[in-house]
Amino acid sequence: MAAPSFKRLVRFVPKSDASKVLLGEPESESVDVGEALWNGQEVTVNVFSGTSVLAAGSVTGQKEVIDRVLSPLDSSEVGTIRCIGLNYVQHAQEVKVALPEVPTLFMKPSTALADPWPAKTALPKLTQKDDCGDYESELAVIIGKTFKNVSEEDAMDYVLGYTAANDVSSRAAQFAQSQWCFSKSFDGSCPIGPVLASKSAIPDPSKLKLQGSKNGEVLQSCGLDDLIFSIPKLLSFISQGSTIPAGTVIITGTPAGVGVGKTPKVTLRDGDRFDVKITPHIGTLINVFENEV
Repeated sequence: MAAPSFKRLVRFVPKSDASKVLLGEPESESVDVGEALWNGQEVTVNVFSGTSVLAAGSVTGQKEVIDRVLSPLDSSEVGTIRCIGLNYVQHAQEVKVALPEVPTLFMKPSTALADPWPAKTALPKLTQKDDCGDYESELAVIIGKTFKNVSEEDAMDYVLGYTAANDVSSRAAQFAQSQWCFSKSFDGSCPIGPVLASKSAIPDPSKLKLQGSKNGEVLQSCGLDDLIFSIPKLLSFISQGSTIPAGTVIITGTPAGVGVGKTPKVTLRDGDRFDVKITPHIGTLINVFENEV
C-alpha cells in the first residue's frame, strides 16, 4: 500500500453547502478539531479530491470551513468493527482478572458506527432502564488494505491510520451474558473521529496518550504502552483464517477508569458529555448523550 498523501484527514459537511460531504486536511497542523468546533472556532480545511479516506486523492487547492464533522468512514465502508476486550494491564487489575494469554475479540456491526458531536449519541431504552450506560475510551486502527493470515512483522503495512473511539456499553446486559456483542452493538454505540491521523504521522502508536473525561472530569488517563497485546500482535491475531477488508475499524481496548469499576459507579445519562482525547495528532472525540425515545 502506497504511503498516504496526508497526515490528518477529516470528513465533514462544509458551511458553504449543507448538501455536500467533503474530505480534507485541517489547514492547521496543531488544531484539535473536536475541541475547536466545540468552542465555536472556525476550522479551515484544505479539500482533497477523493470522497473516502480509503482513496483520499490529492489536494485540490480549494479551502472550506467545517460546519459539521463526521466520522472518518461512512458506515457503508466499515463492514464490521472488530473490538478487543481487556487489553490494558491497569484495566485488568481494576476489574480483578488475570492478564489474558490471547486477545479477546468481539464485534460491533456497521450500524454501531456514529459521528462525533454535534451528532447526538443515543442511550438505548434498555440502558436507561438499568442506568448502566458506560464509556470506554479507545484508540481505533483503520485498515487501508485487505489482508489475511498476516505476520506480526508485516501487520503494520496494512494500517491506514488511527482515530479515537468510544466503545459505549450497557453493563447490565454485558454481565448477564458470556458474550458481549449484544451489550455493545446498539445503534450508534461506536462513535469515532473526528481526525484520522496517518501512520506516517504516528509511526509508533505505543507512544500515544489517551484520556477520557465526563463533563470535564478526567476518569481515564493512560499511555498506549500499557497495552497487553501490541497493535501488530492484535492485527496478526485477528487475521488468522479471517479476511480483514479495507475499511475495517479495530478498537484496541480501554484503560482503567471505566464507570463500572468506580465506587460509587459512574454511568452515562441524558445530557452527559464524554471526551476521548488522544495525543499527539488525533485530538478529541466529543460526544453528547441523549436518551433514545
